[in-house]
Order: sequence, then structure tokens, then C-alpha cells
Amino acid sequence: MIVHKLRWYHGFNSPLSLWTFFVERIDKMKNFKELDKRDVNIVENSILEEWKKQDILNLTIKNRENCENWVFYDGPIYANAKPGIHHVLAKTIKDTFCKYKTMKGYKVLRKIGLDTHGLPIEVNVEKKLGFKTKADIEAFGIENFCKECNKATALNIDDVNLVTDMMGQFIDCKTPYVTCSNEYIETEWWLLKEMDKKGLIYHGDKVLPYCPRCGTELSANEVSQGYQQDSVNTVIVPFKRENSDEYFLVWTTTPWTLMANVAICVNPDLTYLKVESMGYKFIVAESLANKVLGEEYTVLEKCKGKDLVGIKYEQLMPFVNVEGKAFEVLADSYVTAEDGTGIVHIAPAFGEDDNRVCRLNNIAFINPVGKDGCYTEGPWKGTLVTDKDLEITIIKWLKENDKLFKKIKITHDYPHCWRCKQPLIYYAKPAWYIKTTEYKDKIIEANKKVNWYPEYVGTKRFNNWLENMVDWGISRNRYWGCPMPIWICEKCGNKHVIGSRTELQDMLIEDIDVNNIELHRPYVDELHIKCPKCNGKMERIKDVLDVWFDSGAMPYAQFHYPFENKELFSSQFPADFIAEGVDQTRGWFNSLICISTIISGESSFKNVVVNDMVLDPNGKKMSKSVGNIVDPIKELTKYGADEVRWYMLTASPVWTPLKYDSNGLKEVHSKFFNPLKNTYSFFQMYANVDGIDINDCDIPYENREEIDKWLLSKYNKLIKNVTTSYDKYDLNEVVKYITTFVSEDLSNWYIRRNRNRFWGSELNNSKKAVYMTTYEVLTGICKICAPIIPYITEEIYKDLTGKESVHLADFPLVNESYINEEIETKMDLVRDLISLGRNAREDVKIKVRQPISEVIIDGKNENLISDLVPLIEEELNVKKVTFVSDLSNYMNFEVKPNFKVCGKLLGSNIKVFQEKLTNLTDDEINSLENGKNITIKINSEELVVTPDMVELRVSSKDGFNASHEGNLFIILNTKLDDKLIEEGIARELVSKVQNLRKESNFNIIDRINLYYQSDELVEQSINDFEEFIKKETLAISIEKSENVDKELDLNGHNIKIKIERR
Repeated sequence: MIVHKLRWYHGFNSPLSLWTFFVERIDKMKNFKELDKRDVNIVENSILEEWKKQDILNLTIKNRENCENWVFYDGPIYANAKPGIHHVLAKTIKDTFCKYKTMKGYKVLRKIGLDTHGLPIEVNVEKKLGFKTKADIEAFGIENFCKECNKATALNIDDVNLVTDMMGQFIDCKTPYVTCSNEYIETEWWLLKEMDKKGLIYHGDKVLPYCPRCGTELSANEVSQGYQQDSVNTVIVPFKRENSDEYFLVWTTTPWTLMANVAICVNPDLTYLKVESMGYKFIVAESLANKVLGEEYTVLEKCKGKDLVGIKYEQLMPFVNVEGKAFEVLADSYVTAEDGTGIVHIAPAFGEDDNRVCRLNNIAFINPVGKDGCYTEGPWKGTLVTDKDLEITIIKWLKENDKLFKKIKITHDYPHCWRCKQPLIYYAKPAWYIKTTEYKDKIIEANKKVNWYPEYVGTKRFNNWLENMVDWGISRNRYWGCPMPIWICEKCGNKHVIGSRTELQDMLIEDIDVNNIELHRPYVDELHIKCPKCNGKMERIKDVLDVWFDSGAMPYAQFHYPFENKELFSSQFPADFIAEGVDQTRGWFNSLICISTIISGESSFKNVVVNDMVLDPNGKKMSKSVGNIVDPIKELTKYGADEVRWYMLTASPVWTPLKYDSNGLKEVHSKFFNPLKNTYSFFQMYANVDGIDINDCDIPYENREEIDKWLLSKYNKLIKNVTTSYDKYDLNEVVKYITTFVSEDLSNWYIRRNRNRFWGSELNNSKKAVYMTTYEVLTGICKICAPIIPYITEEIYKDLTGKESVHLADFPLVNESYINEEIETKMDLVRDLISLGRNAREDVKIKVRQPISEVIIDGKNENLISDLVPLIEEELNVKKVTFVSDLSNYMNFEVKPNFKVCGKLLGSNIKVFQEKLTNLTDDEINSLENGKNITIKINSEELVVTPDMVELRVSSKDGFNASHEGNLFIILNTKLDDKLIEEGIARELVSKVQNLRKESNFNIIDRINLYYQSDELVEQSINDFEEFIKKETLAISIEKSENVDKELDLNGHNIKIKIERR
């Protein structure tokens, strides 16, 4: 039980009568439970177990059975990796809005998804088995390998489910959608069939980002996730013009591609120079000549790039036999003069633009690199082209053969495989594509209808990605994935896309029931169908689907649509809300909108919240190698889910990087959770003492006291603001509104200011009103906070109401008639004055427990707050509040120009203006202080002086101390006479005794004897204020004694005390 400051109940004339009253009341039945004092993880786990018994998720859904749907999609997660603290942030966002919308009256279905295909799983299995290449896999056997992959799809599902449970997320983990199930795969086949009907599936021979280690190409969105900074050696090499002593200077960042050179390319519109330098003749872009050659060169000729087209040159590295048209100058606008020499070398096997330009000009194609990324011929045959040592070896060869003009070391962003982390190469390889560019405009239009939070992610980052769309390469030359449902006729080359198991069964040559086989490699590889064109035998291509197609298919595939659940799908498409990290703008968000726009003509999501990265306290990315990973299970165990969730949303808006610092959890505990729990505990303790039945306390609003109406006004404004913030998906704003209300308005002001009403002996309407107001607001706060902090709100709400769960309650609705701006303005002004008064006390080091004689307040506020003078007197511990119209008797005002505002306006007259300000009258200063304009003369011309043109500097006169903010002032009379000093000592003693009672674990009703030993001044204070001290501490007697041991400091005076329970 939390013991608050002890006071006499009003109406009791003796300690004994108060003691009797408490004994009688304490025996009554307790209607409100104390908060569970066990460790937070034990408390939360006990609530979690109760939810599981209730099946709370289904209860919340059944509770809204006939209500409008609000649709949420949970992106599939890889359950073969351990969950991180960033997952807690994403899951908090998702869970909060699902709970909020449920409480707002919607039916919200939600289930998790498991991403069970692709390279992440394959790479883990390869590591486990010690495999280095695809040859190792095929030697092991595709069937065996895929079985191992299947086993590895959910290695850490227990940890994922544990984190989900611990953080109180309401989501179906028992029946997730699983991307490797036959039903899911069948829907993906249907989607591809529908796209093929639209003529969007094609086979192309393009240069693609390719991982030699994994042996597969990557899509553009996969590439975007794997950029790393690399330090590389770039080279400028001289290509000798055929039958001439001239050289084209060509720059490349990838020296390993020079062996595959078949052409060089210039920009047709750039100006090029033929120069003489160092005894050689070079050709280089004019704008880059100084950068490449320095200033020591002579210009021999000048021409446009188009004039160089067709010139022949000698092969640079004579290791590959080239047949056909090759080794000549081409021109294309993709060549720029931003870097290098303005001339690039062309290797069509390793560059998309290179490949395109060669095809346009019928240039020969060569590729001396195999799918393993190693040279297949030449002096470095068998060497991996991304090997760092190879780069040095090639440069050494160039130098030894007089074919190196310059080596330049640079650091640049280079794409790496997002899973195995090895450098990618751009590699000419046939692949299957969806012609997404044909739907580009429709996809962009669909995106414009999506509400992005923050907006710029959708209008800038994602829109820019869509504007630069390329066709989606969907095939992967791997093993564990959704098999591409494309069969090719061995006889006529016809392509056929299978769209269902039924269609496959109908066309199947083998006598096999496809419903009884697993739709994975190698089983589907063994199925052949009859060609509808020539009756020939069709064989399935061996590729599997891009895993991003898996995730983007989930709106359809999670329901096995269109094969079943058609009505359910219709009710759950499109999603009202999705949320993931910013990295998904080129991943899941992209695949979702591309698939749904092609299939259904619209985006599959309406609103999306994009959270940024979770970093360590120093703003560094978390990684195992650095050792700054935060274990979410340990964090949730130590601090509890509520505090972790609240902290994450408090620390920063979710769409900015979160510097996760456990010290921040301690801060939200003290600033929010302590005030919330203490408020409930205070209410619970006194309501039980009074045997309160809240149903008997229903005092009408109009009969409640002004401070009750003030709190209800603040509370209803909170509901209004919080609802607006929830509806615009700004959770940072939500928690800030609530924190301020709970800590400042409810706990620090309303509860503290109304203690006497709780302590009153008579259960009158005033006491009933304070109980009811506190009850209503606490109950409402639980509902408002429940979507974010599900545990503590559940405990308090059930203890308050006795109802089944806060998560089955309706979200509070604002009562506009309770919002009273006049009462708020009045009370807020008093609170501001008190805050200023406390600051003034701190400035002169006068404690709050030390009474002072007087505070002076600007008379302009007297009519508004005169009835609250007793409140000011009590809060500031002051004997008298005085309102005065002229503050100049207590303060010195100095008026200076605000140079930022009037410097340019007055120019050379600024000095005259400054002198005039020193001679202002008190009335003129008061006008400026009150926000009014004044008029002065400068050089015989009138000048209207506005308050923003001056800076008002205030200092206090002797014996006073002023504190101000803007035009709000309060002045303390800081002179202390002997009587005030004695009273200050008495009040300090009361505080020390109360703390000692708490340390000694005394009960709230325990009577004591107080013994002391002190100097004369303290003794005089105790004698003069004996009754006050007894009343405040429940002391029956106060006696001097030598047998005391607790030494304390009372405002600079030493005292020893001892207390005994009577």
C-alpha cells in the first residue's frame, strides 16, 4: 500500500477519534483490489495466462461479430531467425491500431504469416551442411536439400511466438498463413496464370544483378537492400586506335570486365579533344581533360562524339576470341561527363546499357565468366571475378604491358547479396519477367490513393521507386521456393502457365494424383503435361519464384483464393492498414501494390505506417559483430511489455530512427507509470477505507465542484486529441498527450489538490463527486491506453469495474459539453503562477515547506482567479496573496531594442531609439508589458512601438524575488521573520517524521510517540507548533529525550529523533 502524506480527517477533534474511525472503516469489505506487487514479468504473465484461458482474441472478434470489418494484413516473417527488438516496435504499432479499431467498434481479424521460402532459409541450411556451392547441393540431392529447408522454415517460431505473447499482441499464431503450403502455392500459380492471360509473363535475356555464391539473380528491390561501401581500384586504360598512334582514354570501376570488352562508347553530343601529352596522343572529353591530364597538354583537334563513331581500335586484352563485329567506337546518351574520361568500355555480358547498345549496333557478344562467377578462359581461369586479389593482379598485368594510364582508388556504394553478403555482379542471363512497366501508370495512380504515414515515404521515396520501375524478374535458379508454374513444349517450344492443381491434373501425362504430392522441387519437376498445340511433351522450367512474389501474394493466398473462401476474401480486401519498416518500400509494399493493381485494379492496402530503424543509444546500427544487439525477451522480462511499448512510442515518432536506450524505460516509468499506478492506489486505498460503492457516488455534473469540472474538461479534451492522433496514425502524439494528462493534470494536480476531500470524515456530495470523477477518469484512461499498454490497463480496469476485460470495452467518446475553456484557462493560469512561484523560491533557495509572508500578482488577473487565492496560498505555502496594478514597486524594468526586429526598420536611428527607451514612463512600460503598443517621437516623427520591437528585462528589488514567463509575473516577499522560520522548521520536522514512519513500515493509522533532542530554536519551534506536529504525524506525545539516535538536518539545525508505535 502506498502511504501518502498524513493529514487529519476534517471533523475529528482528537487523534483517538480519527484512530477509531479508521479501525471501523478498515474492517469493511474491500471493493477495489490493490495492484499486484510481484515482479512485472510475473504480473504480466498471470494476465497473459488469463487471456489464454479466455481466448481473448476471439472474444474481441465475437464482441464485434456483426460490425463493420477493419482489415489488417500482417507481413510474413522469417521464423528461422531470432526476433529482434525492432520486431517489438513493428508489432507494437500493428497491435495498437488493431486494438484501437476493435475498441472503436470494428471487427478486426488478424493472423501472423510465415515466410518459408527462399535464400535466407537455403543459406542457413547450406551453412549447417557445410556446402559452398550449388554443386554441393545437387550432389546431396535436391529432394534431400529441400527436406532440410522445410525443416528449417520455423527454427525460431517458439521465440517469435514467445515475444508475441509477452508483449501482449492479440494475433492468431496458431493458424498462420504459410507460404510453403500447397494451398498458398496454388494461389500463386493462379495469380501468374491471370497475369499470363494479360500477356505479362515473358522470357528475356537481360543483364541482371547476380550472386555467384547463391547462383541466382536478384530483383531490383532485393538489390536495394544490400548496398555496402566498398573501396576499389578504378583504372583509366589507353585503347590504341587501329593503324594510328592515338589512344582513347577509357575509365572503368570494374577492371575484371576488361577481358570481355568488345566496344567503347562516347556521348554523341559531348565535345572531345585529341591532345598531345607526355609524348602521346590521347582522346578524352573536353570537360574532363584537366582532371585526367592535368594542365600540361596541347590540343590538336576538337570534335563531337558522333564524329568518332565507327573508329576501330585494337583489342586491349587478347585472351578471348571474338567473332563478328567488334572493337569500334559507339555513341549513346547514357555516357556522361560527370566522372572518368567521357569514354566507357563496353562488355555486353556485364552491363545492362552495354548489352542494349551492343544489340542496337550488332556488336558481338562474349562472356568469359561462368555462373559460378569465375573466369572460364584466359590467364586467370577459375578465379572468382570479385576476388580482391584479382583486381590487383589485373592492374599489375596492365602496368607490365604498358596498358595502364592511371589507377584511382575510390570508395563507393556497391550492391551485395542481401543474404550471403557477397558482392554481386551484373550478368547476362535468361530469366522470366512480369511486364510491370505495362501497368506502371496504373500502379502509380493506385499509390496516390494510399495514405502514407509519413506522407513523404509514399509521395517521394516510394513514388520515385515506381517512376523508375523496370520489369519484375521473378525467376530464381534455386531449389527451395514456389515452383514456377511454366511448362515448355520439347517439340514446338510452346509455353503454358498452369493456374491450378485441377488444370495440372487434367493436362498431366503421368498417372499421379497431384493432390497427394508436395508442390515443391523435385516432385513437380517430374510432372509432364501434354502440349495443347502439338500434343508434344511439356516439361516444367526448373526455376522457382522470387520470394517477394510470395509475400506480395498474401492478400489472396492467405485465404487460398479463388479456390475457397471467396466471401471471406471479399470482406478482407483491400487492407485498411498495414505497417512495416522503411526497408519494405522496395520489398513487401512494392510486391503488394504491383500484384494487386494487375489482378484487382487497385492497391491492396489503404493506409500504411512506415517505421524507421531501431538503433543503439549512440545511433549505431545494431549488429552481432558490434555486440550492441538488444535481446527482446530479456528486455520484456526485465521491464515488462507495457513499459517497453510505451517507451518506444514516446522516444520518437515511429517514422524516425529510434535510439533504443534502456535508461529511457526508467524515465517513462517515473513520468507515466508511477503517477498512473499511484493515482489508482490512492483511490483504491481511500475508497476501501470509506467502503465506497461507486454506484452510490453518481453526482450529476452540474453539482460537482469546479476542480472536478476542470478535470473532466481536460479529460474530454484528451479524448478528442488522442482520438485525432490515433486516427492520423501518430502514436508519438498519442502517448505525449496521455503522459502530460496523467502526470500533470490527474496525479500532480487533481489528486494532490483534492486530498482533503478524500480524507473528509463525512461521505457528502463533495466526497462522492471526487470519487466518481476520479473513477470515471481512471476508467477512461485505461480504455484510452489499452491499445498501447494492454497489461496494466487490464489490471486497473478490472479492479475498478469488475468487468471481464478492458479490451472488450468501447473506446471513450468525447462529451463536448464538458469541455469548458473558461475553467481551464482559470485553473491553468493558477498552475502557471504556482510553477513560477516555485521557480522563484528555488532561485533564492527557500524550500516549499518554509512559509513566506506574501506573494504579489499582477492585478489584471484578480477578477479571473480571486476565488482560487486559497489554493495559491496553500501550494506556495504563503500567508497572503496580494494583487497590484503596478509591479514597478517590486521590480526594476529595463527596456532594450529587439535588434532582430527593428534593426533594419530603424537603421541609423537605432541609437536614438535605444536612448528613448531608457526614458519610458512606468505607464508606457506597463503597456508594453501587457502587450499593448505605445507611440514615441524620433527626430520629430512619431513611431509606433510594438511589444515585439523591444526586450523587457526584469530584476527584483531588495527583499523580493520575481519570476516571469512572457507577460505573466509573480513576486515573492523573501523576508523571513522569526515566526516564519520557526514554522518552517516545524513543517520540515513533520516531513522527516513522515518519511521515518514510511521507512519503519508503519500503517497509515498507527499512533506514535515522538522523542527528540535539539538546539533551542528547534525546541522553541516544537513547543510553538506542537499541536500542528501531532496532528500531521499522528503523534500522541512529543518529548525531549537523551535516548534518540536518528540524526537529521532541519534547515541547517541538527536534531535527533526517535519514533515508537503506540
